[in-house]
Amino acid sequence: MIKPQSFYIGLMSGTSLDGIDAVLAKIGSNGEATAVEAVSTPFAAELRKALFELQSPGPNELHREKQAGNALALAYAEAVMQLLNKTKLQSSDITAIGAHGQTIRHQPHLGDMAYTHQTLNPALLAEKTGIDVIADFRSRDLAAGGHGAPLVPAFHAQQFIEDKNLAILNIGGIANLTLLPKNGEVTGFDCGPGNMLMDAWIHEHQGNAFDENGAWALQGKANEALLSKMLSDPFFSKTPPKSTGRDDFHLHWLHEKMGNENYLSEDVQATLLHLTAHSALDALVRHSPLTQKLIVCGGGARNYALMNLFKAKAAHFFKKPLEIITSDAAGIDPQLVEGLAFAWLAWAHKEKRPANLPAVTGAKGPRILGACYPA
Repeated sequence: MIKPQSFYIGLMSGTSLDGIDAVLAKIGSNGEATAVEAVSTPFAAELRKALFELQSPGPNELHREKQAGNALALAYAEAVMQLLNKTKLQSSDITAIGAHGQTIRHQPHLGDMAYTHQTLNPALLAEKTGIDVIADFRSRDLAAGGHGAPLVPAFHAQQFIEDKNLAILNIGGIANLTLLPKNGEVTGFDCGPGNMLMDAWIHEHQGNAFDENGAWALQGKANEALLSKMLSDPFFSKTPPKSTGRDDFHLHWLHEKMGNENYLSEDVQATLLHLTAHSALDALVRHSPLTQKLIVCGGGARNYALMNLFKAKAAHFFKKPLEIITSDAAGIDPQLVEGLAFAWLAWAHKEKRPANLPAVTGAKGPRILGACYPA
């Protein structure tokens, strides 16, 4: 018997710590997902501060992390309630919530002692919403020898594949690539910083959460020497599978690259813009030189300066013209792709379908991801 379409909710709060995207998805029996409605809510200043401080070691960490996990669950629950009110649905109409949580540590290089941790209290979220919650998606892949990241390539392969050599670039706090050749295996990996360093730099200097449309970066001029120092980081030359996060790229890393040189703050922002574009295109041409079309999603797709820079730089990296579009053209708001992906991952868990791609994460084999907290 073919199952009818079911409703799922995906919850995503990314590395940039900008807020929560809650996406209501309708998912068919074949896994095809459609975003029905969404709400985006910013973090309360206190929660954002608590989550940011947990990115680095500090006193009374265990207590602070558990408190932040509770606060995040309550914020997630509020976003779910807003989404239900907006769509006139009841909790009973939703099969499950896929909740990513907030990454505060990612250490995949420690063999059997490897770990990744996304803070959240999924039991509290299930209690507050009355909906089954699927969470902790990454640890099963790590247990199988993988990186636990990126997880979205399996969803990208489900949603975007077409009859050409295609790549998906998701630009959240971290940027990751999914490579979808028309003849060949789906692969993918984290390729470097996305918005994270630009957000941190503008927050440090101007108090803004992000550089809207790259306006501040456009006031500066990229420093080629500084860009070269950044690109010399060993992460960029690593062979996939690979993943990264705030453990590797943070303000201290940036200040180390800057050394004792005096740079105009807007020039540093411009250089960080170039770092995101250059590292992604360099990874793309190195691992998929025959790519014909690049679909950009994530918050970075809304940065017009970054999108224009991609198009300008692509001509230097690729011999043949590379078509660059945002996921809008494929029918999905760029800001909602990751939230939709975690709704899909919840669906895969409920359907007992493996949702990791060993060629992407390096795991020993396909695994069913996530843990279920019944309502």
